[in-house]
Amino acid sequence: MKRLFSLLMALLFTASIFAGEEEITLNTQTGDIHGKLMLPESNTPCPVVIIIAGSGPTDMDGNSIGTGLTNNSLLYLARELAANGIASVRYDKRGIGKSSAAGTKEEELRFDHYIDDAAAWADKLAGDARFSKVVIAGHSEGSLIGMVAAKRNKAVKGYVSISGCGSPAYEILEKQLQSQPAQIQKESAEICKELREGRTVAQVPFYLAALYRQSVQPYLISWFAYNPAVEIAKLNIPVLILQGDKDIQVGVEEAEKLHAAHPSSSLYIIKEMNHVLKHCDTMQQMAQLATYSKPELPIKPELVSHIVEFVNE
Repeated sequence: MKRLFSLLMALLFTASIFAGEEEITLNTQTGDIHGKLMLPESNTPCPVVIIIAGSGPTDMDGNSIGTGLTNNSLLYLARELAANGIASVRYDKRGIGKSSAAGTKEEELRFDHYIDDAAAWADKLAGDARFSKVVIAGHSEGSLIGMVAAKRNKAVKGYVSISGCGSPAYEILEKQLQSQPAQIQKESAEICKELREGRTVAQVPFYLAALYRQSVQPYLISWFAYNPAVEIAKLNIPVLILQGDKDIQVGVEEAEKLHAAHPSSSLYIIKEMNHVLKHCDTMQQMAQLATYSKPELPIKPELVSHIVEFVNE
């Protein structure tokens, strides 16, 4: 009975914090992009944060669709922001989850589509009288999407990188292939060189087809054109860089590269935080992966406090 009473009190407390969550839609030429707007209890205009998810089939809540890896990291972030008086919009990127109908054929997709979508969300929210300012927060690959969108749209008044890379994508690929035989590394580097110069590669070894198949090459060309360290240096709005020291996907050195490129930014390395923003005190892979599929684990409170302080400045 005592446990039930505690649960009911927690639910009542949560209800008093949030005004609610509502569906929100961005109309694009290829279809609707679906998101959720989390609103705090507020009688006056409040800041709103656009939360951009990472690479692959990652949905608006930070979960990897079809893999069984459910962590709800971005859902937690939205809730914590609302608890601190800050609204947020998180969305399924085009081609993902509820926004799958807005996706294009793989050979027609470009990295700029994601950037244009983020900038369009900023336009939509900037015109909403409920919000006092718009901030973009990008997680992982969403970090690069967010920083370029923030530069393109003057409605954005602040930018947050969460677990974002400071190196261009082709350098990250090279690092990921370092454990492979020298011949594979050499062939990959030659393909990347062509793609970086805007040329597609007709003949790709079958063992590299998953990375460099013909249909994905135009997307890679558009992605390789952006260097995060170059792009973040172009921003003349407040910048916050957050990185966990137990992230096995993106190292601390990547956050340091971003900070070096934008010296006036604020950089915080959060102890015992991994890539899905959860507490983890080891770099051991199996222990790490266990946190990727435990949606009941909250995100690190230090992450939230840094973002709240930044947004409210």
